[in-house]
Order: sequence, then structure tokens, then C-alpha cells
Amino acid sequence: MIELNNITYSYDSKPLMNDFNLHVEDNKLTCLLGSSGCGKTTTLRLIAGLEIPQMGKVIIDSKVVADNGKTLIQPHKRNIGFIFQDLALWPHFTVYKNIAFGLKERGEKGIEKTVLDMLRFFNLEDQADKYPHQLSGGQKQLVAISRSLVLKPKILLMDEPLANLDVKLKRKILEHIKKLKHNFDLTIVYVTHDHREAFEIADKVVVLNGPTIEEIGSVDEIKKSDNVFVKDFLEY
Repeated sequence: MIELNNITYSYDSKPLMNDFNLHVEDNKLTCLLGSSGCGKTTTLRLIAGLEIPQMGKVIIDSKVVADNGKTLIQPHKRNIGFIFQDLALWPHFTVYKNIAFGLKERGEKGIEKTVLDMLRFFNLEDQADKYPHQLSGGQKQLVAISRSLVLKPKILLMDEPLANLDVKLKRKILEHIKKLKHNFDLTIVYVTHDHREAFEIADKVVVLNGPTIEEIGSVDEIKKSDNVFVKDFLEY
């Protein structure tokens, strides 16, 4: 389980979170749903260790990883994959080399088989020798996901991963994302401003109104919510 307990966080003297609490269940796909600037990405960055809360604790698998302004477990030791909105693919590496990069840095064995298995899983075998600029938006997204998954993370954080894709490509990538949890034994935290996206893939939806959690529930529970903010947000 991922726990954010009594988190206070400010950036550039601007308070973004105050006594914020969130619990994410293992092996579930949890969507953080809200408008821009409500703290969705900040939440991911706190989990990953890219930001440190001034107050409160971040707990992963019962281990305190950050506590009252101190990092207790460094980001690279948290076994977390992070899919950034801009994907951050190496432009001078082929698809194969992008996916293999982290494995080589770790000194892993059997890299070729691991990468080829991942390419097959996402139907990217024919793209292995291409460079990012030669790929479609959807293919780039799958390469970014593959690059994280080959490192066998227990947690996958996804920050608006489909923001720049058209509707047809979104549907295709969403189908892949739905399979990830079961095929790779993952806990996924997925950020989006689009409730249709969230409803397509989520086990649990967390609706954010600024730094405040308005409601947490299953897709059906959120759809039937009587919360005024939630109802207005879903109609937007």
C-alpha cells in the first residue's frame, strides 16, 4: 500500500497541500482525477521521491520513505516506474536501446531476451531499430511504458500519459494499460483530467478539488455521487 499521511507541501512559498491524506491499495489501478493545478502531479512526485513533504509521512509497503522534510529511502530505491507526460525518450537512441537503457545501467543479464519479450508484448517488434522521431504518438507512449516495465517496478506512476493523443489512439493505449496490472502484478497510480479516461480503466477514482479530496470510490460510486463538486466536474 502507498500512504500519504498528513502531508503539508509548499512550492516557492506557495502552499499546495495541507494535511493531505491518501491511501492507495496494492495491485489496483487508482486514478487521480481533477483539473490542472489541483495537485495530481505533485502527488505522484511525492510518491516517487522527486519532491519532499515539509510535514507528514510517505509510506510504501509499510516502510516510511519520507518523513517531515527528510528523505529516508532515495527515489531510485523505491522500485517505482514513472511515465512522464513528455515521455522523456532518448532521441538519439533506437526503440530497442531506449528500452534496454535502464537494464544496462543496472548491469542486468539477459537484456536482449527481456527487451524482445517487451517489444512482442506491445507489438513493437517492427519498430525496434527506429528512432523516437520516426514513431507515432501511440508508439512513443508504448516505448515509454516498456522502458519502465522492463525494470520490474512494483508501482507505476502515469502522469497524463494520453494528453497529446487523438481519441482513436487513446482507446488503443487504454486497452494496453488495462492489461498491465494483471500481466505485471502492478500497483498503478494514473493522473488525468478526463473522467472518461478514468472511468475506462480505474478500480478506484480519487476526485480532487485543489488539494482537497472531494470523493474516493469505484467508478460506479463516483458516477452516482451526490457531491455537488463531483457532479459539476463530471458534467464539464
